[in-house]
Amino acid sequence: MTTRDLVLISLFSAILIALGLLPPITLGIIPVPITAQSLGVMLAGVVLGAKRGTLAVLLTILIAAIGLPVLSGGRGGLSIFTTPTTGYLIGWIAAAFVTGTLSERFVKAGQPALTQGIGFFLASVAGGVVVLYAFGITYLAFATGIGFSKAFIGSMAFIPGDLIKAVLAALAGRAVMAGYPLLPQRT
Repeated sequence: MTTRDLVLISLFSAILIALGLLPPITLGIIPVPITAQSLGVMLAGVVLGAKRGTLAVLLTILIAAIGLPVLSGGRGGLSIFTTPTTGYLIGWIAAAFVTGTLSERFVKAGQPALTQGIGFFLASVAGGVVVLYAFGITYLAFATGIGFSKAFIGSMAFIPGDLIKAVLAALAGRAVMAGYPLLPQRT
């Protein structure tokens, strides 16, 4: 790993932490708040790629686990792993990896801007919505005992907001790719 990689990982961990400062919005349907930090997970994947994006998310979770209040709502400490939302937190790791992997595979520097934007959007939806929800809903159903179908239906209220986050991540990924490409290229 280069010094540049370490700086980028730290920078995106800081971005994730900064997005945690925005207050969470609770819908009251299920005990999972709407936070801006899932946008940071998508951004880490589309801008940094699979390896560095995942390490940025892992660094953020480590910082939270040691007790610093860096998660949305000022949460931190080992208690973050004992809540109904733990599945979403663990899902961040897989979400960043999948988003980054798909971005690396499908978005290339020479592509037209629209093609890049669509590629980043699809990668963000696959990783930041589908994969993240798979972890989050499964754990939520298990931890609360409400059943998978009820957890799934309750989580559908968050889809519109997460699709907006995917659009924002795609736009940001495209802007970074145009100005200062950081995404590793796979062949």
